[in-house]
Amino acid sequence: MDARTGEVLHSDNSETRLHPASLTKMMTLYIVFQAVEHGEITMDTEVTISKFAASEPPSKLGLRPGQRIKLRYLVRAAAIKSANDAATALGEAISGSEAAFAERMNRTAKAIGMRDTTFRNAHGLTDNAHLSTARDMALLGRHLFYDYPEYYNLFSRITTDAGLREVANTNRRFLNAYKGADGIKTGYTRAAGFNLVASAERGGVRIIAAVFGGRSTPWRNEEMARLLDLGFAKAPTRVAVRRPGKPAYTPGADLGRIRYAKRDPDRSPLPRLRPGPGTEALPEELLVAMAETIEETVVAIEATAPAASTLPEGARTPPPTKPGAVTAAVPVGEPAPLPVPRPVSLTAELEAVDPAPVVEAEPVVVERLSTSGDRHFGINVGLYTSRYQAERVLLQTALTELGTLDEALRKVKQSNKGFEANFVGLTAEAAEMACERLKARNIACTTMGPAS
Repeated sequence: MDARTGEVLHSDNSETRLHPASLTKMMTLYIVFQAVEHGEITMDTEVTISKFAASEPPSKLGLRPGQRIKLRYLVRAAAIKSANDAATALGEAISGSEAAFAERMNRTAKAIGMRDTTFRNAHGLTDNAHLSTARDMALLGRHLFYDYPEYYNLFSRITTDAGLREVANTNRRFLNAYKGADGIKTGYTRAAGFNLVASAERGGVRIIAAVFGGRSTPWRNEEMARLLDLGFAKAPTRVAVRRPGKPAYTPGADLGRIRYAKRDPDRSPLPRLRPGPGTEALPEELLVAMAETIEETVVAIEATAPAASTLPEGARTPPPTKPGAVTAAVPVGEPAPLPVPRPVSLTAELEAVDPAPVVEAEPVVVERLSTSGDRHFGINVGLYTSRYQAERVLLQTALTELGTLDEALRKVKQSNKGFEANFVGLTAEAAEMACERLKARNIACTTMGPAS
């Protein structure tokens, strides 16, 4: 699938209903990101582990009944190690029970067009009615990339801190072997075989592919490399991006049982307020807190923004695009730069996604050309004494200059001098243009190169 347009470039039995195994956790994580975005829960919320979640079979993090652990660690364990106990705990934290969470999974799947998928649990262990297709899972992978780009880098981490211990990525062999690969999820059960949904970017072209029913990890990875190569060969270099429509936010009964946690602004930034069904049901104090920063920002921008005629030539922001409109046909990059893989420190941890053993084979490194679309540049908009101040300035600046910063990643970098507010993931031209426009509005700005 061409991720930029959703066009299917090649398929073989892509609508056959099969067991997805741990590819299921892609939907589990999608709903968690949605819940965080809309204020149902935060990444710093401490989740109490139930006996049911702790009793899930491997692969698992090793959670204990009654244990309290931050949501962010459960997210990492589910995404990187494919931990079944963590996935169940996430479902219970959002919806109260596995059954209620499965209902939400199915509701969300229908909303994004997964027409042949039925979920029964949050982890993907075999259930006769728990089925999906390669087409549906590729579609879900595309939505994860475009709907929640701020979390997508999670899937390319080779190792990560999951609270109880450091865990290794079940997909690390493919990530290390295929140049340009940056996610996203593996899956294995005896009934399913070896499954994989993967995405790779090369020269502004992004391909997503799904493999179901592989005979082994090496066979699955080889087949995935073949599919991605086929996609890159067929996909046009320049094409207008058509982002998928984000599904309407309809938490239903889930929202009524949520207990809203107090937020430390330096550790857990408020999610963006988005219109849509269900927003009215949020507690008044949460709505006020979420709206306050946005409202102040808009007022400040309106008060300080110069007239369009005073801006230098080329620095005027184009009119906003109507929802659903197609963007201009330009070389396409991605909103977030690829993270630098950390060295694998758990050389002894070679378990598969689920309890089946991994058969080691002689590693085959596939050398392929890859770039990140020259999006190695960024801009800096100041140094601040707290993370909250830096994030607030980034939000204000992003709202001020939507024209060039819409696809940039907001990043706060901590140093011994303070907290740097940066926008990264830009081309050199976009970084220069963004700075030019910000300076025209009397906003301090400096460009950063790849080595910054």
